[in-house]
Amino acid sequence: MSQTDSPAWPTELRLHKDRNTLTVAFEDGQRFDLPAEYLRVNSPSAEVQGHSPAERQTVGGKRNIEIMEVLQVGNYAVRLVFDDMHSTGIYGWDYLYSLGRDYAANWQSYLDELGAKNMTRDPAARGSKA
Repeated sequence: MSQTDSPAWPTELRLHKDRNTLTVAFEDGQRFDLPAEYLRVNSPSAEVQGHSPAERQTVGGKRNIEIMEVLQVGNYAVRLVFDDMHSTGIYGWDYLYSLGRDYAANWQSYLDELGAKNMTRDPAARGSKA
């Protein structure tokens, strides 16, 4: 898809100094501050999304996750490297745009999924024995 074919062409991509938020601005004037946790739990990777909707995984325990790196993938996407070493998701411009546009609904669905599966946003205590 060329730049002119996509409504979601970025004009800014900025990782905040605290590494907890990625700001993405688009040519149409939309601007989104996307939390690292939100991006991690919605990773487009097969590990999270599976190979069909039935295989999609609910990822908990990512409340304090940070983005360590933002790596350009051609001129169509970025790959985010998180501090839990997850780095296989390729975030295309259209996907980032939809994550920003649909943030409220997506976030509520995620919180509902966590509750239904008795999961939490909080990471497991380090050093605890299961």
